[in-house]
Amino acid sequence: MIPRYTRPEMGRIWTDQNKFQQWLEVELAASEALADLGVVPVEAAVRLRENAGFDVARILEIEKEVKHDVIAFTTAVAETMAKAGHAEASRWLHYGLTSNDIIDTAQALQLQQASQLLVRDLEDLRTVLKRRALEFRHTVQIGRTHGVHAEPITFGMKLALWYDEATRNLERLCQAAEEVRIGKASGAVGTYAHIGPEVEERICARLNLKQAPVASQVIPRDRHAHFVTTLALVTSLCERIALEVRHLQRTEVREAEEYFSKGQKGSSAMPHKRNPVTSEQICGLARVVRANAQAAFEDIALWHERDISHSSVERVILPDSTILADYLLGKTTQLVDKLLVYPDRMRRNLEMTRGLVFSGQLLLDLAAAGMLREQAYHLVQGHAMRAWEQEGDFRAAVEADPEIRAVMKPDQIAQAFSLERQLRNVDQIFRQVFG
Repeated sequence: MIPRYTRPEMGRIWTDQNKFQQWLEVELAASEALADLGVVPVEAAVRLRENAGFDVARILEIEKEVKHDVIAFTTAVAETMAKAGHAEASRWLHYGLTSNDIIDTAQALQLQQASQLLVRDLEDLRTVLKRRALEFRHTVQIGRTHGVHAEPITFGMKLALWYDEATRNLERLCQAAEEVRIGKASGAVGTYAHIGPEVEERICARLNLKQAPVASQVIPRDRHAHFVTTLALVTSLCERIALEVRHLQRTEVREAEEYFSKGQKGSSAMPHKRNPVTSEQICGLARVVRANAQAAFEDIALWHERDISHSSVERVILPDSTILADYLLGKTTQLVDKLLVYPDRMRRNLEMTRGLVFSGQLLLDLAAAGMLREQAYHLVQGHAMRAWEQEGDFRAAVEADPEIRAVMKPDQIAQAFSLERQLRNVDQIFRQVFG
């Protein structure tokens, strides 16, 4: 059983407390990097590390007056240094930096924190998908195309398909997280006018970030768009799984359904209802993440070396997208983990058309036996349509057809309707997916 998800852990990453803490980490790393190079007195950097702090309420109070969040932050930090008796050291705080050197670099730290949780979430989903795929590897089910019965599959194959996609999404997420693991300290227009590239390199190294090869006042936002788009892909998998559960839970299908807990109620008016509410919630919220990806694309084009049109957007879409992705992955993992599966109903649904789903194999076998394909297609489709419209027995009609019996022996006809033959490669598919 997968442990219950603690979604507040993701929410804390985007609190003011953590945001300002990451700002402070960047400021301290900058002071120490400059001290290493002899620009800032070593003693000042030590005093800043030991005494610099902040109070969120005080920062917000100052911001109301100055209308600038970074100035409010540095002012509040300087006040803590003065209270500690080290006001002199505070003049080296934020030395040679511009606001976005701090904001963008600190945001990269927050995205790394969020990514670690999302990677864990995806790994948990893969674990559950693999376990249940192996559980239902040979549980026979009808495959559907266009919502209509097609040919037999197994329910485990459906889960294996989702596992394979989750694996690709894990690779994508790791790549996107690496792409935003980048900091900058190149100043107001990216020219290193006040501190050099070697300082930026040292700052980033202290924070376990990569150095931006080139930037304007901000890190280019294609990186962030890639990250949010990856979250849209991840949550689209959640929706794909949930949508399938919704279809399988329909009364006339009822091959699988969400776990329905004791005391749970599905409808205020109809006591019999067991609605797929979790799956519907997953499908709905995945749309929000995809919409946020569009907003991330809009943030790429900024005026010249920077405007702030992206900033307000990111204050919404980055917390919301990561929190939603964390929530949806947790919900989807629980959905799959506790999914109620009905193999007997799957078998009955497969057999309800009385062999109709083997028409494709019969067509091939007739052609292999010497019948022209067009003749075989016409013959098989005729029986299929009559069985469809009259709810007849397709297999019985085929076995009684003299044209078919003229080219195929009874055991060959039986082989055309063999479920084992249709599914003989399932184990190979599982080896390809799971190794």
